[in-house]
Amino acid sequence: MHPLKVVVHINQQTLSVIQDGRVRHRFPVSTSRYGTGFAPGSYRTPLGRFVIAEKIGDGQPPDTIFRGRLPVREESDWANEPDLITSRILWLDGLDPENANSKDRFIYIHGTNQEELLSTPASHGCIRMANADIIRLYEMVGPGTEVVIQQTAADPSGLAGHARPNGCDNSEGKA
Repeated sequence: MHPLKVVVHINQQTLSVIQDGRVRHRFPVSTSRYGTGFAPGSYRTPLGRFVIAEKIGDGQPPDTIFRGRLPVREESDWANEPDLITSRILWLDGLDPENANSKDRFIYIHGTNQEELLSTPASHGCIRMANADIIRLYEMVGPGTEVVIQQTAADPSGLAGHARPNGCDNSEGKA
């Protein structure tokens, strides 16, 4: 068996897990409400090729809330925030010159407390997933797993080239 590959399709707001050239799993996601791009501070989802640099959340209960990649224990630390990073974090590192700043911009695949917004662009640059789905994906992948974020799903395997528009960012605490 070949290794897994993760492909995010912006126009369909889906994440596919590919193995042996076939879609093994497909999940609804939410990418940036501001579109795609690469610029720091833009809150846009970057396109291109990435790897999972780090996995965060081992052993944490579902719906754990993270701030600065650490679990938050006190409700007072998050009670007034409507947009949370929950359950698990897959921290992405860009492989293309345009998206090489993605790790510094804190671009993650993570759980959300706004599951009702999945399948629509609503994030601040990250790829949001349902909590049960991110936990499932987290168990399937490891550091170094290839991730492709592309505009269209013309090639559902993510093997073809990808568009490279301009502009993106996620500042540490925004999902």
